[in-house]
Amino acid sequence: MFIAMNRFAIKNGQEDAFETVWRERDSRLNDVPGFQKFHLLKGPEDEENGTTLYATHTVWNSREDFVNWTKSEHFRAAHKNAGNNKGLYVGHPQFEGFEPILSE
Repeated sequence: MFIAMNRFAIKNGQEDAFETVWRERDSRLNDVPGFQKFHLLKGPEDEENGTTLYATHTVWNSREDFVNWTKSEHFRAAHKNAGNNKGLYVGHPQFEGFEPILSE
């Protein structure tokens, strides 16, 4: 199993727009070999920085399946409009990849 996460700092007041982008996207993840599940997570608001934390969380059969997806046409299609939403973000998304050591 491999877990891939991206953290996003979203400008306060842009939360609904950010969530709409994710709800209305053409994901195609269910067509990708090795994909198990996706979650969009909303975290705390940081009043000092004027942001709200979000994270995407995907579960894959293996790191190899995830890497293959990042090199696929599905990945390019899913990210083709990512640059159109720059006004929502503070900084770039931060990627984190994990391989479970213990699962219960």
